[in-house]
Amino acid sequence: MKFIPTEIEDCVIIEPKVFGDHRGYFFESFNQKQFEEHIGKVDFVQDNESRSSRGVLRGLHFQLPPYNQAKLVRCIDGEVLDIAVDLRKDSPTFKKYVAVKLSSKNKRQLFVPRGFAHGFVVLSETAIFSYKVDNWYAPEHDSGIIWNDREIGVDWQIPESEILLSEKDKALKPLKDTENPF
Repeated sequence: MKFIPTEIEDCVIIEPKVFGDHRGYFFESFNQKQFEEHIGKVDFVQDNESRSSRGVLRGLHFQLPPYNQAKLVRCIDGEVLDIAVDLRKDSPTFKKYVAVKLSSKNKRQLFVPRGFAHGFVVLSETAIFSYKVDNWYAPEHDSGIIWNDREIGVDWQIPESEILLSEKDKALKPLKDTENPF
C-alpha cells in the first residue's frame, strides 16, 4: 500500500497494490499494521455502505463529541468526488478542504480524521460507497454543514442542477451558524 499525504495534515490517500490478470484482480483493502505505521492507531468499530445514483450528494456530515468519528472511505463501484473539510479551529488549514476522486477503477481510499466534515457526490451513473468509522453512530450527536457553504467554497465538479440532496442535508446551515466543537 502507498500512503499519500494531502495538502491537509492527517488526511491521507491510500492507494493499494492491485494484482490483476485475465481472471480479475486482487488487492488488500486494509492492513492494520501498515495503517498504524503510516497513520497511527485507529480502532474501527463499524462498517457502512451506501448505494446512490448520479448527482446524489451526501454531506457535509460530522458527529459531535464524544461521538466524533474518523473515517476510512472508498468507492467500491462507480466514481465519487470525496470531500473532507477541516473543522479544527486551531489548524492552519481550518475551513480548507481536500477533494479526491475515489472509484472502482483507481481503488483509492481516503482517511478522514476526527475534526473534519465529510461528504461525497456521485459522478458515475451509480456508486457503492463504503466506509469504516472509529466510533458508533449516535443520531443525537449528528451534525453537518450545508454542501454549498460560500465560506468553504467546495467545487463539487458537477452542475448544481444535477445535485440531489436528502431533506436532512437541505436543512443544514453554513459553518458560521453551526456548532463546531473542534
